[in-house]
Parts: sequence; C-alpha cells; structure tokens
Amino acid sequence: MGKAFNERISGQLEEMKNAGKYKVYQYLKTPMSNKAELEKFNEVIVLCSNNYLGLSNNPEVIEAGKKALDKYGVGAASVRFICGTYDIHRELEKKTAEFLGMEASLSYTSCWNANTAVIPAIVGEGDCIISDELNHASIIDGCRLASKKVKRFVYKHSDMDDLEKVLSEAGEYQTKLIITDGVFSMEGDIANLPDIKKLADKYDAITMVDESHATGVVGKTGRGTLEFYDMMGQFDIITGTYGKALGGAGGGFVASSQAVIDLCIQSSRPSLFSNSLPPVIAAMAMEAIKYLDAHPSMVDSLHKKTEYLRNGLKKEGLNPLDGESAIVPIIVGETAKAISMARAMLDKGLYVTGFGYPVVPEGTARIRIQVSEALTYEDLDYSIKVVKEIYENS
Repeated sequence: MGKAFNERISGQLEEMKNAGKYKVYQYLKTPMSNKAELEKFNEVIVLCSNNYLGLSNNPEVIEAGKKALDKYGVGAASVRFICGTYDIHRELEKKTAEFLGMEASLSYTSCWNANTAVIPAIVGEGDCIISDELNHASIIDGCRLASKKVKRFVYKHSDMDDLEKVLSEAGEYQTKLIITDGVFSMEGDIANLPDIKKLADKYDAITMVDESHATGVVGKTGRGTLEFYDMMGQFDIITGTYGKALGGAGGGFVASSQAVIDLCIQSSRPSLFSNSLPPVIAAMAMEAIKYLDAHPSMVDSLHKKTEYLRNGLKKEGLNPLDGESAIVPIIVGETAKAISMARAMLDKGLYVTGFGYPVVPEGTARIRIQVSEALTYEDLDYSIKVVKEIYENS
C-alpha cells in the first residue's frame, strides 16, 4: 500500500475520531432478544435491533434451521441458474407471495440485493424512475445501477403535490416507476400509499414499495403498509427482507406478477452472478412466516408496547417523531452528540444507536429507538428513565 494513500486514509479516520463521529463495533456474545450480553458491558436491554417480533431466538425458527442444515448442508456454492436452487427456495417464494397477496416472488441474499436487482431489470431506455428523497440507500443504489438511458427523478419526502408535478413532467416516458419505502427507516413514518396509487393510476405509472421495516410490524397481521391501508395487492412490486422482523438471519425478496419475477430470474444481476440464499436461512424465514401467521397477536402486542414507550417518552417531556411503525426517533442535532448520548446510555445498560451524517442530513442526528415484542414492560420503563436522564444531561 502506497505511503501517500495510507496517510490520506489515516487522516480521514483521525478526523472522524476528533469530531466524535467514529463508529465502534459492539460484540454480542448471546442470542438477540430483549436483552443480550455485550463484551465489556455485560447484559444490556436492546433497543436498536430490527428484531421487531422477537423471532431471532424463537425455538421453532431455530429448530427449522437445524433441520435444514442437516438436510441440505451449508449450501450449493452456486448461483440460482447453475445449481444453486433448492426446493426450499420454491417453498419460501410461494409462501412469501401468498403472505403478501402477490402472484409470485423471488428470494435474494438481502433486500439490498433485491432492490438493486429488480429496478435495473425492469426499466430501460425510454423509461423513468421517480423516487422519494428519503428512500433507503439500497433503493438509491438500485436506481443508480439502472441504465444511463433511464431518467431519474426525486420527489420531496411524502409530498404528493411534488410527486404529481414530477409525474406531469414525465409524460414522455414509456414506463414511469414510482418507488417508495413503506416505513422510512430513519423517520419511522409510513408512506402515503393511497395517494401514491391514485397518482400512479392517473398518470399510468407502476408502483414499487420496500416493506423491509413494515413486514411483520405494520398492519393488523403484520403484512405491512399495504395491509395498514387495506390495499393488499394494489401495488405492482413489493420488496422486503427476511432479516428483520422475520427472524433476523438475512435474506430478501421481490414479490410481484409472475412476469416481473421471470424477468428478474432471467436478467437481474444479483440472481445471475451471486450465490443463492442459503437453504438454512430460507427454512428459518419460512418458519418465521408460518409462526407469525399462527400467532397474529404478536403484532398487536408489538403495537401496544410501541405506543407505551412513545407515550412514556412524551410524558417525560421528550418529543419522539410521530409514526405508526416500531421506530421511535428522537432528534438531538449534531452527530457527535448522538453518538456520545448512545454511549452514555450503553454505560447504563441500554443499547441504542446514535445516527448522524451521512446516514441522515447534517443537523438532524438522532437516537433511533426500535421496539421489539420481546421487550417486557419493565424493560420499557427502565428505558424511558435512562433516555430521559441522558437526554437532560447532554
């Protein structure tokens, strides 16, 4: 490695440390649940995991993984179209499509892969993409990976007037693809899917929603923002993950018409050039969906715990952002402050994460709290107490 290059990199890292923006990994020593053991911190209450339904340590999900590991081994060491497709993939994809009320689905190793797969696969010359400005980085990268001949538009966050303005300007394009997150991961708010659908119908556009933070969380039975709005089956494409509420191990999917899925099989680069989802993860994801179907009360319990925490913070004079998801952000301003507050909370046995630039815009750094059904009300009471104490003393 060249001396000048090494000095430049070292200088960048030193600047991050001096500004209080340097990220440090914390190492888990036990399974993810309401509490976990961290190196140097012992047992802590976890308020920063996407383990919304507490399924990461569910015995039935774990057992399904063990059986799959014994049956299939680690994996095929191959992409899908060569020799990397197992029958468990077909079963999971059928189950996912049924769960979401869609015609078909295709699994990937992550929702990042799913988003960067489907977007470039379905748009080309003469088409345009219209994306919410706060969409997840994987959607942004998926848009970037589309052909240079595809026109890209960005509309103001959840601003339907601005979306209509963009759509009216995009009349010349053959395919107009509107993309939004269902739940926005940094804000915790839910996209206005009914009005997006109305505008899509008016301007002959197709719709895509990423349900990564909504599947298993939003809606009466955890089927996401489309269920929340009673719009199941009304969006053209759904992407999402098995790596959050549905067990946490990993994996993602695209759910859509059979034609869109066939096109992804034939031409999406992550499917053509990257190994298939390990069968052990596929089996655990399928068991998680089955478990959720059999225990819909989990979703109601999660909603009640989220409301309890949100109301508790408000009673203590804090102002978390409003939302219907299990994400409860508290804006604190500067990145260094958010990181230092999170560390102070960790010292008191509360594991949260401070988010700042470049994940969120400068000046909007935040403590992002995520509620899990695994948390007890005692955990929540202690969490409210600690958050208030650190917030007031920071």
